[in-house]
Amino acid sequence: MGESVTVLVGTTKGLFLLDSDGERREWSISGPFCDGWPVNHATGDPATGRIWAAAGGEWQGVGVFRSDDHGASWSKSQLSNGKMDEYLAADENFRKMLGRGPAPDAPFKGQINALWVITRLGDTLYAGARPAALFASHDEGETWERVEGLSNHPSAEGWEPGGAGLVLHTILGDGDKLMVAISAAGFFASEDRGKTWERRNRRTNQATTPNPVTGECGHEIGSCVHNIARSADGGTLYMQNHQGVFRSRDEGRSWDEISDGLPSTFGFPVAAHPVDSDTLYVLPLSEWGGRTPPDGKATVWRSGNAGEGWEPLRNGLPDNAFFTVLRQAMATDKARRAGIYFGTNSGSVFASTDDGEHWTEIARHLPTVLGVEVMHRV
Repeated sequence: MGESVTVLVGTTKGLFLLDSDGERREWSISGPFCDGWPVNHATGDPATGRIWAAAGGEWQGVGVFRSDDHGASWSKSQLSNGKMDEYLAADENFRKMLGRGPAPDAPFKGQINALWVITRLGDTLYAGARPAALFASHDEGETWERVEGLSNHPSAEGWEPGGAGLVLHTILGDGDKLMVAISAAGFFASEDRGKTWERRNRRTNQATTPNPVTGECGHEIGSCVHNIARSADGGTLYMQNHQGVFRSRDEGRSWDEISDGLPSTFGFPVAAHPVDSDTLYVLPLSEWGGRTPPDGKATVWRSGNAGEGWEPLRNGLPDNAFFTVLRQAMATDKARRAGIYFGTNSGSVFASTDDGEHWTEIARHLPTVLGVEVMHRV
């Protein structure tokens, strides 16, 4: 099999696959998959081609869909039930109309109402939920268990929800190390595969953006973390927070603000270059003007020196653009000449195959894009 790139696009109406060869010039689209359930995020295993999608919500229930044949067929592991199951259990006419009864009670019924992210680290699959919880599967997504060490963290009772609820949306790590981000509770790290956790929100330098209420510069990054990416060498973390972009050289034990030079400190996604550990990408949005690109000009901003300076990249991106790019909706592939991809709530997916220098729209008129991930097979 030759080199291939698959962009996994989670939307409010299922998962779509955008496929190309290693040249990444022509793209085909397939989907929607996952029974049309909302898909916040998906991931794939380049070694096998297996795809997992974190799907569902309060109506459908929550589950992980899996395909071993690039979307031709799917299986589902249900983690919790939804309101549809309640209605099916109570209403015979509804059962007749749909031709089925309620799903069996799922193992975490009543405990979670969405999955926000799904990631494979080593031989374990992890999923982040709303309300914030971390789940692990050791059998390719067939069965799941809650990572109790995080749920039992002493600070858990004080975690406050962000605008999308109390969501665990970022999962990183390798070996015995796990790192997660929760909105709005902050960044947490474990050195023992999730048994114990440390909250790491300490700021190392003065904020460039004082608290708008108090006017003071705080000693913490703030709990409303939007997304975190890890550099190619694993030594640096890049964070988009509600009020700035931050960098950590010590696995989150301390954070430097690197927002200076950006048109807005607010935004949702951040992505790391697949090879150059000092290069990262963000897509700033106006915080109070509808959370759209500043001045309506769609622009990805790149730093080639780990956030010490920024340059705008918008060759091929539209003017008069008033979309939003959500926290999971930007990703990079593994090519040396990096491919960067982002999706919008207006249903477009944009791609650059030259480190962000030029952009093309590779899909349009999709449902609202919730998440973008890349499976790069060589």
